[in-house]
Amino acid sequence: MELQLNKVYSGFKLLEQKNIKDINSTAFIFEHEKSGAKLLYLKNDDDNKVFSISFRTPPTDSTGVAHILEHSVLCGSRKFPSKEPFVELIKGSLNTFLNAMTFSDKTMYPVASRNDKDFHNLMDVYLDAVLYPNIYKYPEIMMQEGWHYELENKEDELTYKGVVYNEMKGALSSPESILMRKVQESLFPDTPYGVESGGDPDFIPDLTQEQFTAFHKKLYHPSNSYIFLYGAMDITEQLKFINEEYLKNFDKIQVDSEIPVQKAFEAERKLVLDYPISDNEKEEDKSFLSLNYVIGRSTDKELSLAFDILEHLLLETPAAPLKKALIDADLGKDVFGSYDSSVLQPTFSVVVKNSNEAKVDQFKKVVSDTLKALTQNGIDKKLIESSINIREFQLREAEFDGYPRGLMYGIRCMDSWLYGENSLMHLEYEDTLNKVKEALTTNYFEKLIEKYLLNNTHSSLVIVNPKKGLAEKKAEELKKKLEDYKSSLSDSELNKIIVNTNKLKERQVTPDSPEVLKTIPLLSLEDIDKKSETLPLLEAQINSIKTLVHPIFTSGIAYINMYFNSSTVPQDKLPYISLLSSVLGKIGTEKYSYEELSNIININTGGIRFGGEAFAECGKSDIFYPKFTVRAKALTEKLPKLIEIIEEIMLHTKFEDKKRIKEIIQEMKSRMEMRMLQRGHTVAAKRAASYFSPIAKYEETLIGLSFYKFISDLENNFETRYSEVVESFKHLSKLIFNRNNLILSFTGEEKDYESFEKSFVSLYNSLSTENPEKISYNFEPSALNEGLMTSSKVQYVAKAYNFKELGYSYTGSLQVLKTIIGFDYLWNKVRVQGGAYGAFANFQWGGNTVFSSYRDPNLKETLAAYDKAGEFAQNFDSDEREMTKYIIGTVSELDSPLTPSMKGIVSDEYYIRHITQAHVQKERDEIIGTKKEDIRSLGTLIADCMKQNYFCVLGSEDKIKANKDIFGSILNVFE
Repeated sequence: MELQLNKVYSGFKLLEQKNIKDINSTAFIFEHEKSGAKLLYLKNDDDNKVFSISFRTPPTDSTGVAHILEHSVLCGSRKFPSKEPFVELIKGSLNTFLNAMTFSDKTMYPVASRNDKDFHNLMDVYLDAVLYPNIYKYPEIMMQEGWHYELENKEDELTYKGVVYNEMKGALSSPESILMRKVQESLFPDTPYGVESGGDPDFIPDLTQEQFTAFHKKLYHPSNSYIFLYGAMDITEQLKFINEEYLKNFDKIQVDSEIPVQKAFEAERKLVLDYPISDNEKEEDKSFLSLNYVIGRSTDKELSLAFDILEHLLLETPAAPLKKALIDADLGKDVFGSYDSSVLQPTFSVVVKNSNEAKVDQFKKVVSDTLKALTQNGIDKKLIESSINIREFQLREAEFDGYPRGLMYGIRCMDSWLYGENSLMHLEYEDTLNKVKEALTTNYFEKLIEKYLLNNTHSSLVIVNPKKGLAEKKAEELKKKLEDYKSSLSDSELNKIIVNTNKLKERQVTPDSPEVLKTIPLLSLEDIDKKSETLPLLEAQINSIKTLVHPIFTSGIAYINMYFNSSTVPQDKLPYISLLSSVLGKIGTEKYSYEELSNIININTGGIRFGGEAFAECGKSDIFYPKFTVRAKALTEKLPKLIEIIEEIMLHTKFEDKKRIKEIIQEMKSRMEMRMLQRGHTVAAKRAASYFSPIAKYEETLIGLSFYKFISDLENNFETRYSEVVESFKHLSKLIFNRNNLILSFTGEEKDYESFEKSFVSLYNSLSTENPEKISYNFEPSALNEGLMTSSKVQYVAKAYNFKELGYSYTGSLQVLKTIIGFDYLWNKVRVQGGAYGAFANFQWGGNTVFSSYRDPNLKETLAAYDKAGEFAQNFDSDEREMTKYIIGTVSELDSPLTPSMKGIVSDEYYIRHITQAHVQKERDEIIGTKKEDIRSLGTLIADCMKQNYFCVLGSEDKIKANKDIFGSILNVFE
């Protein structure tokens, strides 16, 4: 059906229609005349459909009301009164994305699915949630998701509890998070960006129920909404549903939600603050120095794209001149940048990490002098070309780390749509990119540097210093505040808190009735494809090398994967695998300096990455295949150049650059520190599994806490260990880069395979023909049960064991159990009742079983919850409808859509691990055929794993020390 401009479809007037060739879509822009809702539809042939409804939600304080509301509206609504419709959908939907997101000035509620019926159901639940939530009926929702006073008996200590409260305690534990939060505060003191939309734990308890509901009443109106649809669908059917079920009930109103513009400063502003470190950490070289600038408007699409490229050019590549100048000046051990265009007034930051406040003046001088030199002498055109090319490659490839493409387009639209401008401007990049390419022949970027950095007074200097005892001091102040408050209360006031606490707990432990659960729409097992997807794989050979060919349409991009057997590396040299993978491509070769190499990679390819990985044998707990991987991509016409570059890096890297190697080690350590604080649950989980699992021990040695300790020691003793490092690199290169060790993989169109085959011959001829001896690794199991102490205010609690070691076998029903345990038992026990942000269960084919929690205020209580998970499973009961829901939710995870490059990688993994299509189909059949009796029978498996008592906790120094009796040892994570 052809839609006509200015015609009304189910209350929606079509205002504009436009072909967006850059993303192969047609855009339709509507306005709902009665309610004032705005709607954008991107029509294309993508079957992974996306829906999102967003609201402009500028906060006025740091109570986190926008964030708490994002959580809370998904806790029951008019049509779907279940306490957790969001969780019920995760359990039983074929969604490919289901979440909600709070930004500095907006809140988004996106869903995605490839199934039409499921997509409709998801839209229905989300629209009802945001427009008719149960937050007005049940104040316990804000108490649970936001904050509340916790007191069960008068004699108990009064505490704060709440999911967002604990989430933000964890989020603001890392110095990087504190820094970026304060950057916005320093640049926008008079606008909503000057407060914390996610919530500051110091202010979250100031939020009242009245303020909470008033925020929803004011801002969650269709007149303040932005509805986004994407993919292959009947748009008239969707418009009819949205109108008849929801929007026709609302009248257009004026909503005061406009984002004010921060008046530019007349001079740079300075902000100095502290962040907590533990008593055992050193304070020297722990400061963060940052210079920050406001860059125009996000509605200036050319400026936004240009600064995105400029930030990469100045700070993100090995050839980046500003980063290089700051490192050369010995101002810190890591340098990184940030360009944030998701706000009305985008910001650009230059950050030096692991520095000292005494170096501030020198920091400012080096930044200023370097930028001036670039404007006066000009930026290297090869560097400009490389940064433009890598951004253009990313735009054309349109792969977003597992997120649906439509979702990322929807987020990108909001960078202009939210501020009353053309919603499509950031999707139409071709013409803008051509304008930016003028920089290849003009002083385009030099002018931007002069205007927006050198001569920009709307800027700030933010310094974040380490401070011992700060966390303890804040904890004591909070404890005293709550003690004083408690002592000021009358008996009746105390009783009221106790009643409210018990009322909340009663709500939390009372299951939804079958009638309520039935209101959540559910697919049937007939809606599930019973057959597993078959990934494309042809086996071939290039000379003597096994080659896996994946013929898929890839929009003219070739994806190359090389898998070198790295079991030739001695056990005591394993950490050097990760270090080598980080050095290759970032250090000079016989033909190129490292700066030249960086430019050549970015000009000719979409990226080349090296890494150490381990692939477990199908169904085995003790057999795995260590591989050194090379993952690369390029346009097919650049394949010969790509192979030439890989050969140069792999076989001709010059490892004797002492200064450069030290810089890479320092940066690796810095980036690991950031990740460990942000993803503490993965650190704890991997560490716990390493106590008993050979493959987990191998991976932990390469990427976990063991590797961090290795890198720290190298940095501290670099002068004495430098020669060892160089010799290890040379030795490992000879052991690994060998044609007899190699499996090749090509993902692309069949017509391009021949080009790859021809291009690869030169590298084949250059590879060594030796046959190094294969090593049998011997990892001694040991229940270390460590407490890993940081200055974090929350915990990451993991417990693990291998069920095959106890005589159990793998079955697909374990994946259904994962869904049930994760989104039923752990969600209720650890998240809802315990206040943690998340909790997870994982069961692997080889037998490894891991439970973990995320941003968790508890420790012993969470371990106790894990110990009772087996009992929960043994007593599990469910009717047929609920069982169907759990099965569908499990299949949803199996059927996450894969990009062309991921299809190649997953197919390679199956081949290396000897996973056949029969194995994949068997697991799917077992999942679909799971009965409640199967779940009950698995309860003993969990109980027996938990009894082995292998656990690891990463978190608060005080909390771990207070529970030191349960640990085998406690140690500081950071120096």
